Amino acid sequence: MKDLAAALGLLFFIEGLLFAIFPTRIKNMLKAIDKIPENKLRSMGLFFLILGFLIVWYVKQ
Repeated sequence: MKDLAAALGLLFFIEGLLFAIFPTRIKNMLKAIDKIPENKLRSMGLFFLILGFLIVWYVKQ
């Protein structure tokens, strides 16, 4: 459970850092994401979900 809390904390830290440093770019990226078809977003999300799982699984081995 400690690892999950640490991972979530790191996720929030990195996202917060990006929003703090590049607010205009984040807004532009969100506008660009709105133009991407849902199927492509779903596929990209699934890819990164699997990639993240494999990285965590490999590190925990």
